[in-house]
Amino acid sequence: MALLLLAWVLYRRRMRGGRLQRVLKEISHDRLDGVVIPNGDDGEIQIDHLLLTSQGLLIVDIKDAVGTVFGSDKMQDWAVISKERRYTFPNPQAALYDRIAAVRHIVRQVPVEGRLLFLDAAEFTKGVPDLVSDLDTLLEEFGEPDKNAAKFKVEAFKPHWDLIRKAALNAGSR
Repeated sequence: MALLLLAWVLYRRRMRGGRLQRVLKEISHDRLDGVVIPNGDDGEIQIDHLLLTSQGLLIVDIKDAVGTVFGSDKMQDWAVISKERRYTFPNPQAALYDRIAAVRHIVRQVPVEGRLLFLDAAEFTKGVPDLVSDLDTLLEEFGEPDKNAAKFKVEAFKPHWDLIRKAALNAGSR
């Protein structure tokens, strides 16, 4: 019985991870993972996922919380409550705003957005804070049904994307 339960849990994780990768691939035309860039204040900042989309650049911070998430724009700490446990963590929006500012410092004339991506096991029962998304909403918001129009838009962003790549390489060599 325990072996069946373990297999089911591993299967669910793989399916969630596979869906995550499919959605990120669907909305991005290029992608940098685990990149470090200058933060604009003589420091550096790490970005988990930076995507080139038809709408500009998108920073995605993935949060794999299981249970009910209690958080709002003004709360200093957010809480997750599940059957197994309860824990708090600092409001992740401030760090995301810092990442957005760092990218905007490099590419000043390109739209830069950020999303805190909570996977399917998280539920916001008291409303969803700004910049929080799930996979379906992310796909709706940043997906481009017209692939030809998307390619045209992305080409306009390519020189700016190259600036980010160059900044990432320079930050990594320090």
